[in-house]
This record gives sequence, C-alpha cells and structure tokens, in this order.
Amino acid sequence: MSHKARKRFGQNFLHDPGIIERIVQAIAPATDDHLVEIGPGQGAITERLLSQAKCLDAVELDRDLVRLLEKKYARHAHFHLHSADALKFNFCQLARNDEKLRVVGNLPYNISTPLLFHLLDNSQCIRDMHFMLQKEVVERMVAGPGSKIYGRLSVMLQIRCRVQMLFPIGPGAFQPPPRVDSAFVRLIPYQRPLHQVTDMSVFSLLVTRAFSQRRKTLRNTLKDLVPPTVMENCGIDPGNRAEQLQLADFACLGREISERQKSSTQLEPRTVNTENL
Repeated sequence: MSHKARKRFGQNFLHDPGIIERIVQAIAPATDDHLVEIGPGQGAITERLLSQAKCLDAVELDRDLVRLLEKKYARHAHFHLHSADALKFNFCQLARNDEKLRVVGNLPYNISTPLLFHLLDNSQCIRDMHFMLQKEVVERMVAGPGSKIYGRLSVMLQIRCRVQMLFPIGPGAFQPPPRVDSAFVRLIPYQRPLHQVTDMSVFSLLVTRAFSQRRKTLRNTLKDLVPPTVMENCGIDPGNRAEQLQLADFACLGREISERQKSSTQLEPRTVNTENL
C-alpha cells in the first residue's frame, strides 16, 4: 500500500537507512521504555522502536496513513495507534503508574513551534523528547544570549528544558525532499524551571513583549510592564536589548512583575454595595 505525501499535512517521509539508524541510536530505546511517536508516517523508524521498547503509542492525523499503519503493525500487541491531532492530544493520558513517556517524531514544520509548547504543557509525564525539525528552528531553540537568533523560542524552551542539537539531516534523507535542511534535537524537561518562575503566563508575556521589537531597548519595549528602576533591581541596564539578557534576568523580571501585580490587586479598594445602607 503506497501513500503520496500531502503538502497540507507537511509530510516529508524519512527513508535514508543511515539516518534512521543514527536516530534510533540517539534515542537508545530500552526494553522498559514507553515510547510515543508523533507523526509516524509510513513507519520509517516505528519498526525499529517497536522491536526494542516495551510499548509504543503513535499519534497520526492522516487517516490514510492510519489505515496503512493499522494493517502494517496489526500483529504487534504493544503497538497502539491514535488517530488524532497532536496539537490537541492529551499525552499524559498515555502514562501509566506514574511512568515517564519518551516522545519522538518527525514534526511538520508548519506546526513545530506550537506543538513544542503543547508538549511542554504535558512535561510532567515526559522524560525526554527527540525530534526531527527544520534546522533553522533548532538553531533558534539552542541559541544563547548575544546571538541574532536568540529570541522568544530560545528563552521559553531553555527555561523549561535542556535543549541539545544532535546532528544535521540533509533534504535527501526525505521523500519528497524538503526545501530546507533539518536537524535532530533532544529536549529533556526540568522538574521545575531552570530559574524560579512565579507565573508562567506572566513570564511568557514578558518574553514576548521583550522580543517584539528587537532593535528597541527594554526601557521602551517593557515600559507598560515594568519601570526602569525595577530592571535595575535585577541588575539589568534598561538601555539593553532583549537579546542581551540571560535566562536568570528574564526570570527575575518575571518575578518582579508578578509581585507588582499581586501587590496592586491587594491594594485595590473594595467595592461597597450602598443600596441598602
């Protein structure tokens, strides 16, 4: 049964045996592992993972591929296929007895960033993640302060997990070949953020606002969130740009903003109903 790659699903199927072997070695599945594969496609690495792991759940959106995979792996009792959208899927429902899942996949380029954030929202049940992604995205994921590509994605991922680019993958490893280079990346979630974050929604707003206009100073981009004096309390020069801040700097600003919001709420006067007075 053949399947033609569909552009609307961002499908590029891995077929290079050497790259497949290298990926499996990097994942290093063990006999007691519970693996979850996102977008197994035609099963390029599925067979290898099945032969080494205790259990494999696969999440696939394309119904034609679901039928192909059901037929191909029907004999495997420890293979479970979910016809679902990974962006809406509750991954933690798969974990049993407090086990940690190992997530792998060839992520479609058009949904890779929102899917990474969705997985991090499920990180309490995830041990590690291994993905094939657009190389440019991976470079942004691992970028450090001072780099032109250091930005919101870098900060939001690195505060919550260890990110490691493992190796590049050329277009020829896929069918059809994508127009961009890919890379294989490993993410290991921290049990708690690398630096203390009081409120992740506030932290996310801060980081988004800071990088919204990269050429402007923090004094300008964050003027509605935090005054320069508070930045200085964190040891930050308000004349700096967002790309110059360390993760710890963002965390400090996030805590300060949360505390200021909390204090502001506590100081707000209570509304008194005077109708019956």
